[in-house]
Amino acid sequence: MSENIDLLIVKPGSPQKIYGDLSSSFAAIEPPVWGGMVASFIRDKGYSVKMLDMEVEDLAVGQIAKEDKSSSSTTEALAEVKKRTKFSSPSSAARVADEIIKSNPLLVNIVVMGPNPSASSTPLMAAIRELLNSLKEKSPQIKTILTGIHPSALPEKTLREEKTDFIGQGESFYTILHLLKLLKSGKKIQNYKIKGLCYLSDGKVISNGWGELIQNPDELPPVAWDLISVEKYRAHNWHCFGNLLQRSPYAVIYTSLGCPYNCSYCNIHTLYDGKPGIRFRSPKKIIEEIDLLVKTYKVKNVKFLDELFAINDDRVNSVCDLLIDRGYDLNIWAYARINTVNERMLKKMKKAGINWLCYGIESGSKGVRIGVSKLGFGQDTIRKVVRMTQDAGIYVLGNFIFGLPDDDLETMQETFNLAKELNCEYVNFYAAMAYPGSRLFKEARNNGAELPKSWLGYAQLNEETLPLNTKYLSGKEVLRFRDKAFKEYYTNPEYLKQISEKFGQETVLHINEMLKHKIKRKFV
Repeated sequence: MSENIDLLIVKPGSPQKIYGDLSSSFAAIEPPVWGGMVASFIRDKGYSVKMLDMEVEDLAVGQIAKEDKSSSSTTEALAEVKKRTKFSSPSSAARVADEIIKSNPLLVNIVVMGPNPSASSTPLMAAIRELLNSLKEKSPQIKTILTGIHPSALPEKTLREEKTDFIGQGESFYTILHLLKLLKSGKKIQNYKIKGLCYLSDGKVISNGWGELIQNPDELPPVAWDLISVEKYRAHNWHCFGNLLQRSPYAVIYTSLGCPYNCSYCNIHTLYDGKPGIRFRSPKKIIEEIDLLVKTYKVKNVKFLDELFAINDDRVNSVCDLLIDRGYDLNIWAYARINTVNERMLKKMKKAGINWLCYGIESGSKGVRIGVSKLGFGQDTIRKVVRMTQDAGIYVLGNFIFGLPDDDLETMQETFNLAKELNCEYVNFYAAMAYPGSRLFKEARNNGAELPKSWLGYAQLNEETLPLNTKYLSGKEVLRFRDKAFKEYYTNPEYLKQISEKFGQETVLHINEMLKHKIKRKFV
């Protein structure tokens, strides 16, 4: 029997295709936080809302990595992952479409947002296409709207290529609300004059520009956590180094929306109105949501998804003071920037339970960083801040990018050498991609640069991965360097010694197990 839901929000997912074998037990399973924000906003206006997480439904027992028999503790950790991810039988687009049809929704919102919004949203389009094709074949009358970074960056292309009725360009809270009002009215609608809404009419794309922004994020109720199973989500493996059995439950929240910076490789502004800017939630609202997560859902592991949490000294201290007063003993990680932290802030964050900070260092070459507008700090400051962070008891996740436009083999080696010198507790080594919505993408198209032939080619760990060419190197050379650097970093004796001292030998065994999963590459 159908449920007649007003809005069904779908989190798409194809973890095996995007993360390969690492999806089984090493990568995080992130809750659909953006969809949950839309759900709570729309439900607060009186509409019925339901959520469906395609990624969770896709997790199958057959995807779980083989256990490392050399360690009973590591085996126990992977067995625990098995238990927590054995939610359902393997899913397919047809199966998810059937679940959608059962709810008989007035509108389906498919949210195109990966766990790293800027880097992992476009690769979801492969799974979304399969889902839309199946849904429209089975139930063509159901209206669908795609929101998130990729459709906002390429609304016309997405409308023409995918079987969706609408695109929500930018922040889509009000766009979806006004669309629901029109659909609910039952009137025959010819022109949808709604900010942020794009659609086809007689083969012509009708665009109403960017969506209306939430001016004050405190207008947003807490994420609709009651519409998902919080216990099914797990933190990144590194987030729980030293305590790998306790990765679930896991929650993600925003304490601010937007970013004031404008790095050329990033497309995060496409999620909002295409321009740099930041809006803050009040510390009171932030702590109310954390209270809910801890008391109702027993959450310990938390990610602050803000593009830059550690940006305003007074505000960071206010949030941390509230966390310290609660004494929750949380395990939190957040994004920071080399030139926005200080010693007092770091000590306060550690006391509040922020155990990890992620710094976007990107390159070991000042000239390469300047070329992508990553400004405001130099090599000495990078070294000083990483050491200062570690001295405060906070672990460092370093983000580095190989293959930025001005990179050659020498500058990429400088980047790798800096990463080894810093010896961060964990690193992400990315290959530069011209993600839709970024300045790099626009420049690449204008210059006729080679881009991936499929959306999965924008995934960092897929067989189809094809990075952007630099001025001096092919994307294939960049990818080869990246994969070699990754293995060399995580087998470096100095790194493994640090991990053993800080987290124990079981974490070293876990890293060794991670390295056994070879990434298949078509172009290397």
